[in-house]
Amino acid sequence: MTGVYLCYAYGLYQFQESRQRMDIRVQPALSGSAGNDMTVDYKTAVTLPSEPGLFFYWFEIQSGENRVYYTCDLYGDGSGWISHHHPHYQPGDAHHPTPFQITVYDPDFEVPPWMVGAVIYQIFPDRFNRDRDFSPDRFEQAAQNRPERLFHANWQDEVDYLGRPDTGYLACDFFGGSLAGITEKIGYLEQLGVTVLYLNPIFEARSNHRYDTGDYERVDPLLGSNADLEELCRVASQHGIHVILDGVFSHTGADSRYFNKLSRYPGNGAFQEMTGQGLSPFSDWYTFHKKGDDLFYDSWWGFPDLPNVKEHDLSFIEYICGENGILRTWLRRGVSGFRLDVSDELPDSFLREIRSSMRKERPDAAILGEVWENASHKISYASYRDFLFGRTHDSIMGYPFQKALLDWLNQHISSHVLVNQLESIRESYPLAAFYAGMNLISSHDIPRAITVLAGLPDPGSRELQAVTFLSQPARARGRALLRLCFLFQIAFPGMAAIYYGDEAGLEGYRDPFNRRTYPWGREEDALIDWFRTLGQLRKKWPVLQTGLLRLMYDSDSVVVIERFLDLGRDAFGQIVEGPEQVRVAINRSPHPVLVPWSASGDHLPAYGGILQAGATEIRTALETF
Repeated sequence: MTGVYLCYAYGLYQFQESRQRMDIRVQPALSGSAGNDMTVDYKTAVTLPSEPGLFFYWFEIQSGENRVYYTCDLYGDGSGWISHHHPHYQPGDAHHPTPFQITVYDPDFEVPPWMVGAVIYQIFPDRFNRDRDFSPDRFEQAAQNRPERLFHANWQDEVDYLGRPDTGYLACDFFGGSLAGITEKIGYLEQLGVTVLYLNPIFEARSNHRYDTGDYERVDPLLGSNADLEELCRVASQHGIHVILDGVFSHTGADSRYFNKLSRYPGNGAFQEMTGQGLSPFSDWYTFHKKGDDLFYDSWWGFPDLPNVKEHDLSFIEYICGENGILRTWLRRGVSGFRLDVSDELPDSFLREIRSSMRKERPDAAILGEVWENASHKISYASYRDFLFGRTHDSIMGYPFQKALLDWLNQHISSHVLVNQLESIRESYPLAAFYAGMNLISSHDIPRAITVLAGLPDPGSRELQAVTFLSQPARARGRALLRLCFLFQIAFPGMAAIYYGDEAGLEGYRDPFNRRTYPWGREEDALIDWFRTLGQLRKKWPVLQTGLLRLMYDSDSVVVIERFLDLGRDAFGQIVEGPEQVRVAINRSPHPVLVPWSASGDHLPAYGGILQAGATEIRTALETF
């Protein structure tokens, strides 16, 4: 070798690239080595930029005959390798080979303390619980202006996937779950160890999912009233639970007071103005196109029911982020934060406005972003995004965590790959964001975890998904692995996320079958007990909330998670009480294996897990297949 260089590029929206020669250091061989072997080290130091952004680096090795090699990141997970090709880091490049990454974030970046190490429970409001005052009259009143809606008198009905013959499927069937129904179950959530409640959209809308917002200022009457939401927040707070709402700000509904395509709202929406029916205060929120006599408008992924808004429009920003805007109004009414729907489709400038507005109203308000990839270097709209540098989000929905964990449990990846993938997230996320990440295994957008873990492939069409259920052996396997999932979530840093009904064994493929009603009276009590036991431990032991992490694999079948304190201090340097160390071993294999730290030949059963902290030991029950 004739020279070794540290090469780097830093920035966010644009990058500066340079390199620095590394100094050589030759050391004698270790005693006992044969011949004249020597150890050659190369070393240098740089001070990273103070402005938050991405710092990419790689190593250039020059050798005789003018050959140049590069040391890069093999899979984007920290695995080094030698390449003949210069690494790529620009957003428009094919990202292979990949440089190594350091995330440079604001040193003052903190997240609300109540997010760190929480147990978060996600509810699709229509499907969780009817309140004790439920009456079919509520359905009749809500159907008067929306004839496309379908209503289920029976809570145990299958979800609709066909719609009415004249409309087709519109996600407009309703079961009557309500905010008051959630309030009545706060005690149940508290028993599970839940400290954060995340609600899918609750504002007035035509559909049951309510991502087609009709009115940001009003709770959907099918769910209750604004006062019911305030009461839910009040009661939840009394039980130590914070409430997060789903904020959908990239689009509205076509059937809304803002667009009003169906003329169901009083006053003029943007559609009325563009069709010559009078002026509207909302017309500049949307982008319209005319081709001859035809009128078109920009919509979310081409769905005409979801017209896009222009997030840079100052009147829209004021409406959402202003002193009396939507965000601050609901924070004043008791909400603790917002989950931002498709936040990777919102402009960075708008995201910064959201954070500034929410922090002015409530310094501990939470901003949780929907980003499906590693959010530290997420690219959208041909640019890296300002997600985890301390200026927009507090934390992110952990889809990479979900995929890695379920892939490992289903034998799709090795233990080594699982550990590398999770460690790469830890290395690239700010500490606070990592400890507040939403570590989900199911959600309203992906199949239920028990269905995935059971190993039964998705049959494809909605017609087949509606009639495909797990056999008893498949369900037993899914149930056993689901236990291991939650054990892993509780042991791993971040918010352990439960999608309503997972703890009761609710199964289902993709939308809408992952949105079935909670099976009250048909729950799997043993499974709920497992979730309750672990949830209470997370709530009780600070070491499981903020303790340091050691993640290892003992074999291809066993992963070991250790959470520990350093002289009584946690990962943030704070002195905390309780156990100093918790060890967890998880066996994904259908065969028993030795407990890694056992000196007496103790075994983990097939699909088994163990949590140990001093004299406390919790094991999964042995399933019969």
